[in-house]
Amino acid sequence: MLFSTAICAAPAEPSVEADWILTKIARPVPAQTPFVEVRGSKLLKAPLRLTGQYRRPDNDTLVREVRTPYAETTTLRAGEATIERAGQSPRKFSLSRVPELAGLQNSFGALLGGDHASLHAHYTLKADGTRQRWTLTMTPKDAALASKLQAIVLYGRGSELRCIRTQPAGNADAQRTLLAGAAQDAAKATDAAALVALCEGATTR
Repeated sequence: MLFSTAICAAPAEPSVEADWILTKIARPVPAQTPFVEVRGSKLLKAPLRLTGQYRRPDNDTLVREVRTPYAETTTLRAGEATIERAGQSPRKFSLSRVPELAGLQNSFGALLGGDHASLHAHYTLKADGTRQRWTLTMTPKDAALASKLQAIVLYGRGSELRCIRTQPAGNADAQRTLLAGAAQDAAKATDAAALVALCEGATTR
């Protein structure tokens, strides 16, 4: 008598969708998250590392507090940016003058706020990976912003947004902002390659 053995492979995990990611990473106000921002430059021997905190005290306000290596607070509200540094008078200007800051509010603020409509209006969204480990690429639709910004790529695991890679247009170096658990892990990363790997998910916690 002949017997056949069936080999049952584990079902493949379904691919992730952009709106699933947006729903999972949204945080109700008031909300805050630590960050480590890494800026590369051909003029620097090592990447510039900024640490601080993002805060959303209400749905219309995004605050970026840099604590090291200097102290600076940027508040985005009602189409206006206010930048404050110790010993200096606050500077205020319209976000229409600085597409990068307008893009920050339209992206990071909308991400934390779960504003799917705003994100779809300002960016073309492309999700890759699985719900355990995913990326979301945001390509700006606005010509003024696209002339300065090629794309924003989010890296995450489950409901945790761990890193944002901002790729300027042209050949400028990418900026990486590590968040949540990745920001904590960044304290142990001592070189640029380790920070890139930590941001883009090549290492595990």
